[in-house]
Amino acid sequence: MARKYFGTDGIRGLANRAPMTSEVALKVGMAAGKLYSNGGSRRHRVVIGKDTRLSGYMIESALMSGFTAVGMDVFLLGPMPTPAVAMLTRSLRADLGVMISASHNPFQDNGIKLFDPDGYKLSDEAEAQIEALIDADAAELLVAPERIGRAKRIDSAQERYIEYAKRTLPRDSRLNGLRIVIDCANGAGYQVAPDVLWELGAEVIKIGVEPNGLNINEKCGSTDPEALCAKVREMRADIGIGLDGDADRVAIADEKGRIVDGDQIMAVIAESWHRRGLLAGGGVVATVMSNLGLERYFKALGLTLARTPVGDRYVVEHMRKHGFNVGGEQSGHIVLSDFTTTGDGLVTALQVLSVVVSTGRPVSEVCKRFETVPQLLKNVRYANGAPLEHDMVKSAIDHGRERLGLSGRIVVRPSGTEPLIRVMAEGDDERLVQQVVGDIAEAVRKATQAA
Repeated sequence: MARKYFGTDGIRGLANRAPMTSEVALKVGMAAGKLYSNGGSRRHRVVIGKDTRLSGYMIESALMSGFTAVGMDVFLLGPMPTPAVAMLTRSLRADLGVMISASHNPFQDNGIKLFDPDGYKLSDEAEAQIEALIDADAAELLVAPERIGRAKRIDSAQERYIEYAKRTLPRDSRLNGLRIVIDCANGAGYQVAPDVLWELGAEVIKIGVEPNGLNINEKCGSTDPEALCAKVREMRADIGIGLDGDADRVAIADEKGRIVDGDQIMAVIAESWHRRGLLAGGGVVATVMSNLGLERYFKALGLTLARTPVGDRYVVEHMRKHGFNVGGEQSGHIVLSDFTTTGDGLVTALQVLSVVVSTGRPVSEVCKRFETVPQLLKNVRYANGAPLEHDMVKSAIDHGRERLGLSGRIVVRPSGTEPLIRVMAEGDDERLVQQVVGDIAEAVRKATQAA
Protein backbone atom coordinates (compact mmCIF):
# COMPACT_ATOMS: atom_id res chain seq x y z
CA MET A 1 0.00 0.00 0.00
CA ALA A 2 1.41 3.38 -1.06
CA ARG A 3 2.23 5.79 1.73
CA LYS A 4 0.91 9.33 1.67
CA TYR A 5 3.62 11.19 3.55
CA PHE A 6 6.70 9.03 4.18
CA GLY A 7 9.16 8.15 1.44
CA THR A 8 12.41 6.21 1.46
CA ASP A 9 14.01 8.50 4.06
CA GLY A 10 11.32 10.17 6.13
CA ILE A 11 9.14 12.94 4.74
CA ARG A 12 10.70 15.16 2.11
CA GLY A 13 9.62 17.75 -0.44
CA LEU A 14 9.66 21.34 -1.63
CA ALA A 15 9.41 23.68 1.36
CA ASN A 16 6.04 25.39 1.84
CA ARG A 17 4.42 22.94 -0.55
CA ALA A 18 2.69 19.72 0.47
CA PRO A 19 3.85 17.67 2.26
CA MET A 20 6.55 20.02 3.59
CA THR A 21 4.19 22.63 5.02
CA SER A 22 3.88 23.92 8.55
CA GLU A 23 0.40 22.36 8.71
CA VAL A 24 1.73 18.89 7.92
CA ALA A 25 4.69 19.37 10.29
CA LEU A 26 2.25 20.30 13.07
CA LYS A 27 0.27 17.12 12.42
CA VAL A 28 3.44 15.02 12.27
CA GLY A 29 4.45 16.37 15.67
CA MET A 30 1.04 15.58 17.12
CA ALA A 31 0.88 12.11 15.56
CA ALA A 32 4.42 11.02 16.37
CA GLY A 33 4.19 12.55 19.82
CA LYS A 34 0.97 10.70 20.55
CA LEU A 35 2.40 7.38 19.37
CA TYR A 36 5.60 7.70 21.42
CA SER A 37 4.09 9.14 24.59
CA ASN A 38 1.15 6.77 24.93
CA GLY A 39 1.30 5.16 28.33
CA GLY A 40 2.78 5.96 31.71
CA SER A 41 2.53 9.04 33.84
CA ARG A 42 6.11 10.27 33.33
CA ARG A 43 6.98 13.24 31.17
CA HIS A 44 7.88 12.21 27.64
CA ARG A 45 10.48 14.08 25.63
CA VAL A 46 11.60 14.61 22.04
CA VAL A 47 14.80 16.17 20.72
CA ILE A 48 14.70 18.24 17.53
CA GLY A 49 17.72 19.19 15.43
CA LYS A 50 17.92 20.84 12.04
CA ASP A 51 20.29 21.90 9.32
CA THR A 52 20.66 25.48 8.08
CA ARG A 53 17.82 25.80 5.56
CA LEU A 54 15.66 28.90 5.80
CA SER A 55 12.55 26.74 6.03
CA GLY A 56 13.96 24.98 9.09
CA TYR A 57 12.63 27.74 11.35
CA MET A 58 9.10 27.19 10.06
CA ILE A 59 9.20 23.41 10.33
CA GLU A 60 10.86 23.49 13.76
CA SER A 61 8.20 25.78 15.20
CA ALA A 62 5.36 23.72 13.77
CA LEU A 63 6.79 20.44 15.06
CA MET A 64 7.37 21.98 18.49
CA SER A 65 3.76 23.13 18.61
CA GLY A 66 2.51 19.68 17.62
CA PHE A 67 4.63 17.82 20.16
CA THR A 68 3.78 20.12 23.07
CA ALA A 69 0.08 19.96 22.16
CA VAL A 70 0.06 16.21 22.84
CA GLY A 71 2.03 16.56 26.07
CA MET A 72 5.66 16.00 25.04
CA ASP A 73 8.52 18.13 26.31
CA VAL A 74 10.71 19.40 23.48
CA PHE A 75 14.49 19.79 23.56
CA LEU A 76 15.69 22.05 20.74
CA LEU A 77 19.25 21.44 19.55
CA GLY A 78 19.50 24.03 16.76
CA PRO A 79 21.75 23.28 13.75
CA MET A 80 23.27 19.86 14.40
CA PRO A 81 24.33 16.89 12.24
CA THR A 82 21.82 14.08 11.80
CA PRO A 83 24.07 11.59 13.69
CA ALA A 84 24.27 14.06 16.58
CA VAL A 85 20.47 14.05 16.83
CA ALA A 86 20.45 10.24 16.86
CA MET A 87 23.16 10.18 19.54
CA LEU A 88 21.47 12.82 21.71
CA THR A 89 18.15 11.01 21.46
CA ARG A 90 19.81 8.14 23.32
CA SER A 91 21.97 10.33 25.59
CA LEU A 92 19.05 12.47 26.77
CA ARG A 93 16.80 9.41 27.19
CA ALA A 94 14.28 10.88 24.79
CA ASP A 95 11.32 8.92 23.46
CA LEU A 96 11.83 10.29 19.96
CA GLY A 97 14.36 12.20 17.87
CA VAL A 98 13.67 14.46 14.90
CA MET A 99 16.03 15.85 12.27
CA ILE A 100 14.77 18.59 9.99
CA SER A 101 16.80 18.25 6.80
CA ALA A 102 16.72 17.30 3.16
CA SER A 103 20.31 16.05 3.38
CA HIS A 104 22.19 16.77 0.13
CA ASN A 105 19.22 18.41 -1.64
CA PRO A 106 19.20 22.16 -2.46
CA PHE A 107 17.85 24.68 0.06
CA GLN A 108 14.37 24.75 -1.51
CA ASP A 109 13.70 21.24 -0.21
CA ASN A 110 13.33 20.13 3.36
CA GLY A 111 12.49 16.96 5.22
CA ILE A 112 11.63 15.34 8.52
CA LYS A 113 13.54 12.27 9.74
CA LEU A 114 12.37 10.47 12.87
CA PHE A 115 14.43 8.32 15.25
CA ASP A 116 13.26 5.85 17.87
CA PRO A 117 14.53 5.95 21.49
CA ASP A 118 17.59 3.90 20.50
CA GLY A 119 18.55 6.37 17.77
CA TYR A 120 17.50 4.23 14.80
CA LYS A 121 15.28 5.42 11.98
CA LEU A 122 11.67 4.39 12.44
CA SER A 123 10.39 1.13 11.01
CA ASP A 124 7.85 1.02 8.19
CA GLU A 125 5.27 -0.11 10.73
CA ALA A 126 5.87 2.90 12.98
CA GLU A 127 5.68 5.27 10.02
CA ALA A 128 2.39 3.69 8.94
CA GLN A 129 0.98 4.23 12.43
CA ILE A 130 2.05 7.87 12.35
CA GLU A 131 0.44 8.34 8.94
CA ALA A 132 -2.84 6.97 10.29
CA LEU A 133 -2.71 9.39 13.22
CA ILE A 134 -1.85 12.35 10.95
CA ASP A 135 -5.19 11.91 9.21
CA ALA A 136 -7.09 11.25 12.45
CA ASP A 137 -9.24 13.81 14.26
CA ALA A 138 -6.72 16.23 15.80
CA ALA A 139 -9.03 16.97 18.72
CA GLU A 140 -8.66 13.38 19.91
CA LEU A 141 -4.87 13.78 20.22
CA LEU A 142 -4.80 16.94 22.34
CA VAL A 143 -4.03 16.76 26.06
CA ALA A 144 -5.61 18.73 28.88
CA PRO A 145 -4.24 22.26 29.44
CA GLU A 146 -2.24 21.25 32.50
CA ARG A 147 -0.47 18.47 30.55
CA ILE A 148 0.78 20.63 27.65
CA GLY A 149 4.51 20.09 27.07
CA ARG A 150 7.34 22.56 27.63
CA ALA A 151 10.15 23.49 25.23
CA LYS A 152 13.72 24.53 25.89
CA ARG A 153 17.00 24.86 24.06
CA ILE A 154 19.87 22.53 24.96
CA ASP A 155 22.86 24.85 25.06
CA SER A 156 25.33 22.01 25.64
CA ALA A 157 24.36 20.02 22.53
CA GLN A 158 27.39 21.05 20.48
CA GLU A 159 29.85 20.31 23.26
CA ARG A 160 28.26 16.90 23.85
CA TYR A 161 28.65 15.94 20.20
CA ILE A 162 32.20 17.26 19.95
CA GLU A 163 33.32 15.14 22.92
CA TYR A 164 31.45 12.11 21.58
CA ALA A 165 33.13 12.42 18.17
CA LYS A 166 36.60 12.79 19.70
CA ARG A 167 36.08 9.66 21.82
CA THR A 168 35.56 7.51 18.73
CA LEU A 169 39.32 7.65 18.14
CA PRO A 170 41.72 5.39 20.05
CA ARG A 171 42.82 6.85 23.37
CA ASP A 172 45.50 9.57 23.12
CA SER A 173 45.09 9.86 19.33
CA ARG A 174 46.12 13.24 17.98
CA LEU A 175 46.06 14.87 14.56
CA ASN A 176 49.06 17.11 15.25
CA GLY A 177 50.94 18.12 12.13
CA LEU A 178 48.07 17.39 9.74
CA ARG A 179 46.70 20.16 7.56
CA ILE A 180 43.02 19.44 6.91
CA VAL A 181 40.53 21.19 4.66
CA ILE A 182 36.96 20.74 5.89
CA ASP A 183 33.99 21.67 3.69
CA CYS A 184 30.77 21.68 5.73
CA ALA A 185 28.44 22.41 2.77
CA ASN A 186 27.11 25.45 4.65
CA GLY A 187 25.10 22.85 6.51
CA ALA A 188 24.46 21.24 9.87
CA GLY A 189 28.10 20.46 10.68
CA TYR A 190 29.46 23.95 10.06
CA GLN A 191 30.19 24.65 13.74
CA VAL A 192 30.99 21.28 15.30
CA ALA A 193 33.07 19.54 12.61
CA PRO A 194 35.92 22.09 12.39
CA ASP A 195 36.02 22.30 16.20
CA VAL A 196 36.49 18.54 16.54
CA LEU A 197 39.45 18.55 14.15
CA TRP A 198 41.03 21.60 15.76
CA GLU A 199 40.68 20.22 19.29
CA LEU A 200 42.43 17.04 18.12
CA GLY A 201 45.43 19.11 17.08
CA ALA A 202 45.00 19.57 13.33
CA GLU A 203 45.59 22.73 11.35
CA VAL A 204 42.10 23.36 9.98
CA ILE A 205 41.17 25.24 6.81
CA LYS A 206 37.40 25.81 6.75
CA ILE A 207 35.14 26.31 3.74
CA GLY A 208 31.38 25.99 3.45
CA VAL A 209 30.92 27.40 6.96
CA GLU A 210 28.93 30.56 6.19
CA PRO A 211 25.30 29.42 5.95
CA ASN A 212 22.69 32.03 5.10
CA GLY A 213 19.67 29.76 4.81
CA LEU A 214 19.89 29.64 1.02
CA ASN A 215 23.36 28.28 0.23
CA ILE A 216 23.34 24.80 1.78
CA ASN A 217 24.96 22.28 -0.65
CA GLU A 218 25.40 25.05 -3.24
CA LYS A 219 28.61 24.27 -5.15
CA CYS A 220 30.11 22.79 -2.00
CA GLY A 221 30.09 19.76 0.24
CA SER A 222 30.34 16.05 -0.45
CA THR A 223 28.01 16.08 -3.44
CA ASP A 224 29.88 18.88 -5.23
CA PRO A 225 33.49 18.49 -4.06
CA GLU A 226 35.24 20.59 -6.72
CA ALA A 227 35.83 23.47 -4.29
CA LEU A 228 37.17 21.03 -1.68
CA CYS A 229 39.65 19.49 -4.11
CA ALA A 230 40.80 22.90 -5.33
CA LYS A 231 41.36 24.12 -1.77
CA VAL A 232 43.37 20.99 -0.89
CA ARG A 233 45.69 21.65 -3.83
CA GLU A 234 45.89 25.38 -3.11
CA MET A 235 46.76 24.90 0.57
CA ARG A 236 48.89 21.78 0.01
CA ALA A 237 46.76 20.06 2.61
CA ASP A 238 47.16 16.46 3.71
CA ILE A 239 43.47 15.65 3.29
CA GLY A 240 40.12 17.19 2.41
CA ILE A 241 36.90 16.26 4.17
CA GLY A 242 33.57 17.17 2.59
CA LEU A 243 30.27 16.75 4.43
CA ASP A 244 26.77 17.00 3.01
CA GLY A 245 23.96 19.22 4.29
CA ASP A 246 23.15 17.14 7.36
CA ALA A 247 26.68 15.73 7.77
CA ASP A 248 25.76 12.05 7.56
CA ARG A 249 27.83 11.55 4.39
CA VAL A 250 31.47 12.23 3.66
CA ALA A 251 33.68 12.72 0.63
CA ILE A 252 37.42 12.50 1.16
CA ALA A 253 40.02 14.13 -1.08
CA ASP A 254 43.61 12.91 -0.95
CA GLU A 255 46.61 15.24 -0.82
CA LYS A 256 46.55 15.49 -4.62
CA GLY A 257 42.96 16.74 -4.60
CA ARG A 258 41.45 13.50 -5.91
CA ILE A 259 38.19 12.17 -4.50
CA VAL A 260 38.09 8.84 -2.68
CA ASP A 261 34.72 7.09 -2.94
CA GLY A 262 32.79 5.33 -0.20
CA ASP A 263 33.89 1.86 -1.29
CA GLN A 264 37.55 2.69 -0.73
CA ILE A 265 36.69 4.31 2.62
CA MET A 266 34.89 1.16 3.76
CA ALA A 267 37.88 -0.91 2.67
CA VAL A 268 40.28 1.25 4.71
CA ILE A 269 38.20 1.08 7.88
CA ALA A 270 37.26 -2.60 7.59
CA GLU A 271 40.86 -3.72 6.96
CA SER A 272 42.11 -1.63 9.89
CA TRP A 273 39.43 -2.95 12.23
CA HIS A 274 39.98 -6.52 11.01
CA ARG A 275 43.71 -6.27 11.69
CA ARG A 276 43.01 -4.94 15.20
CA GLY A 277 40.39 -7.62 15.94
CA LEU A 278 37.54 -5.10 16.02
CA LEU A 279 35.60 -6.07 12.88
CA ALA A 280 32.36 -7.89 13.69
CA GLY A 281 30.31 -10.15 11.43
CA GLY A 282 33.23 -11.39 9.38
CA GLY A 283 32.90 -8.66 6.78
CA VAL A 284 31.04 -5.54 5.68
CA VAL A 285 27.51 -4.69 4.56
CA ALA A 286 27.16 -2.63 1.37
CA THR A 287 24.50 -2.13 -1.28
CA VAL A 288 24.14 -3.67 -4.71
CA MET A 289 25.83 -0.55 -6.13
CA SER A 290 29.21 -1.09 -4.45
CA ASN A 291 32.01 -1.96 -6.85
CA LEU A 292 32.92 -5.54 -7.63
CA GLY A 293 36.52 -4.61 -6.84
CA LEU A 294 35.53 -4.10 -3.20
CA GLU A 295 33.99 -7.57 -3.07
CA ARG A 296 37.15 -9.12 -4.52
CA TYR A 297 39.33 -7.18 -2.06
CA PHE A 298 37.41 -8.47 0.93
CA LYS A 299 37.45 -12.02 -0.42
CA ALA A 300 41.25 -11.87 -0.58
CA LEU A 301 41.25 -10.86 3.11
CA GLY A 302 38.96 -13.74 4.00
CA LEU A 303 36.05 -11.36 4.59
CA THR A 304 32.56 -11.25 3.12
CA LEU A 305 30.66 -8.44 1.43
CA ALA A 306 26.96 -8.71 2.16
CA ARG A 307 24.83 -6.72 -0.29
CA THR A 308 21.47 -5.06 0.34
CA PRO A 309 19.08 -2.93 -1.73
CA VAL A 310 20.08 0.73 -2.09
CA GLY A 311 19.36 2.80 1.02
CA ASP A 312 21.05 3.18 4.40
CA ARG A 313 17.97 1.77 6.13
CA TYR A 314 18.51 -1.61 4.47
CA VAL A 315 22.21 -1.53 5.30
CA VAL A 316 21.52 -0.84 8.97
CA GLU A 317 18.78 -3.48 9.15
CA HIS A 318 21.18 -6.13 7.81
CA MET A 319 23.94 -5.00 10.15
CA ARG A 320 21.69 -5.26 13.19
CA LYS A 321 20.23 -8.61 12.19
CA HIS A 322 23.52 -10.30 11.36
CA GLY A 323 25.97 -8.67 13.77
CA PHE A 324 28.08 -6.49 11.43
CA ASN A 325 29.61 -3.25 12.70
CA VAL A 326 30.74 -1.68 9.40
CA GLY A 327 28.44 -0.92 6.49
CA GLY A 328 27.64 1.78 4.02
CA GLU A 329 27.14 3.06 0.53
CA GLN A 330 29.37 4.10 -2.33
CA SER A 331 28.07 7.65 -1.82
CA GLY A 332 30.04 7.98 1.42
CA HIS A 333 27.16 7.24 3.79
CA ILE A 334 29.09 4.95 6.16
CA VAL A 335 27.61 3.38 9.31
CA LEU A 336 29.98 2.35 12.11
CA SER A 337 27.65 0.76 14.63
CA ASP A 338 30.22 0.64 17.42
CA PHE A 339 29.72 4.40 17.56
CA THR A 340 26.59 5.40 15.63
CA THR A 341 23.14 4.23 14.59
CA THR A 342 23.23 6.11 11.30
CA GLY A 343 25.82 7.52 8.94
CA ASP A 344 28.26 10.03 10.42
CA GLY A 345 30.53 11.79 7.95
CA LEU A 346 32.86 13.26 10.56
CA VAL A 347 33.30 10.06 12.58
CA THR A 348 33.98 8.16 9.35
CA ALA A 349 36.65 10.69 8.38
CA LEU A 350 38.23 10.39 11.84
CA GLN A 351 38.60 6.63 11.36
CA VAL A 352 40.44 7.22 8.07
CA LEU A 353 42.63 9.85 9.75
CA SER A 354 43.45 7.34 12.47
CA VAL A 355 44.88 4.99 9.84
CA VAL A 356 46.80 7.86 8.20
CA VAL A 357 48.36 8.80 11.55
CA SER A 358 49.17 5.24 12.61
CA THR A 359 50.81 4.31 9.29
CA GLY A 360 52.48 7.64 8.53
CA ARG A 361 51.47 7.20 4.90
CA PRO A 362 49.76 9.80 2.70
CA VAL A 363 46.04 9.59 2.09
CA SER A 364 46.57 8.67 -1.58
CA GLU A 365 48.27 5.47 -0.46
CA VAL A 366 46.06 4.71 2.53
CA CYS A 367 42.86 5.07 0.50
CA LYS A 368 43.91 3.04 -2.53
CA ARG A 369 43.04 -0.46 -1.35
CA PHE A 370 41.82 -2.03 -4.58
CA GLU A 371 41.49 -1.41 -8.29
CA THR A 372 37.92 -0.55 -9.19
CA VAL A 373 36.20 -2.63 -11.83
CA PRO A 374 34.81 -0.55 -14.72
CA GLN A 375 31.28 0.45 -13.73
CA LEU A 376 28.67 2.43 -15.64
CA LEU A 377 25.32 3.83 -14.48
CA LYS A 378 22.64 5.28 -16.76
CA ASN A 379 19.32 6.78 -15.69
CA VAL A 380 16.32 6.41 -17.98
CA ARG A 381 13.28 8.59 -17.27
CA TYR A 382 9.81 7.18 -17.78
CA ALA A 383 6.37 8.78 -17.67
CA ASN A 384 4.05 5.84 -17.10
CA GLY A 385 3.79 2.09 -16.97
CA ALA A 386 6.19 -0.40 -15.40
CA PRO A 387 9.03 -0.77 -17.92
CA LEU A 388 10.86 -3.40 -15.86
CA GLU A 389 7.92 -5.77 -16.38
CA HIS A 390 8.20 -5.54 -20.17
CA ASP A 391 9.45 -8.69 -21.91
CA MET A 392 11.84 -6.60 -24.03
CA VAL A 393 13.58 -5.26 -20.91
CA LYS A 394 13.72 -8.65 -19.21
CA SER A 395 15.24 -10.14 -22.36
CA ALA A 396 17.88 -7.38 -22.57
CA ILE A 397 18.85 -7.93 -18.92
CA ASP A 398 19.11 -11.70 -19.36
CA HIS A 399 21.21 -11.27 -22.49
CA GLY A 400 23.49 -8.77 -20.72
CA ARG A 401 24.07 -11.14 -17.82
CA GLU A 402 24.89 -13.92 -20.24
CA ARG A 403 27.45 -11.71 -22.02
CA LEU A 404 29.14 -10.56 -18.79
CA GLY A 405 29.16 -14.04 -17.27
CA LEU A 406 30.92 -14.45 -13.94
CA SER A 407 33.20 -11.44 -14.52
CA GLY A 408 30.51 -8.82 -14.10
CA ARG A 409 27.20 -7.75 -12.54
CA ILE A 410 24.04 -5.99 -13.63
CA VAL A 411 21.69 -4.03 -11.36
CA VAL A 412 18.52 -2.54 -12.82
CA ARG A 413 16.16 -0.84 -10.39
CA PRO A 414 13.63 1.97 -10.12
CA SER A 415 14.66 5.10 -8.25
CA GLY A 416 13.02 5.52 -4.87
CA THR A 417 12.59 9.29 -5.31
CA GLU A 418 12.19 9.99 -9.05
CA PRO A 419 10.50 8.40 -12.11
CA LEU A 420 13.80 6.89 -13.24
CA ILE A 421 15.06 3.43 -14.03
CA ARG A 422 18.69 3.11 -12.98
CA VAL A 423 20.74 0.76 -15.14
CA MET A 424 24.13 -0.25 -13.76
CA ALA A 425 26.63 -2.81 -14.99
CA GLU A 426 30.23 -3.54 -14.18
CA GLY A 427 32.85 -5.96 -15.39
CA ASP A 428 36.47 -6.36 -16.38
CA ASP A 429 35.79 -5.46 -20.04
CA GLU A 430 34.87 -1.75 -20.06
CA ARG A 431 33.68 -1.74 -23.66
CA LEU A 432 31.40 -4.72 -23.02
CA VAL A 433 29.98 -2.98 -19.93
CA GLN A 434 29.15 0.08 -22.04
CA GLN A 435 27.42 -2.06 -24.64
CA VAL A 436 25.38 -3.97 -22.05
CA VAL A 437 24.22 -0.81 -20.26
CA GLY A 438 23.39 0.86 -23.58
CA ASP A 439 21.32 -2.12 -24.75
CA ILE A 440 19.33 -2.35 -21.52
CA ALA A 441 18.77 1.42 -21.37
CA GLU A 442 17.52 1.40 -24.96
CA ALA A 443 15.14 -1.47 -24.14
CA VAL A 444 13.77 0.52 -21.20
CA ARG A 445 13.22 3.57 -23.44
CA LYS A 446 11.36 1.51 -26.03
CA ALA A 447 9.26 -0.16 -23.34
CA THR A 448 8.40 3.28 -21.94
CA GLN A 449 7.34 4.55 -25.36
CA ALA A 450 5.20 1.45 -25.91
CA ALA A 451 3.38 1.84 -22.57
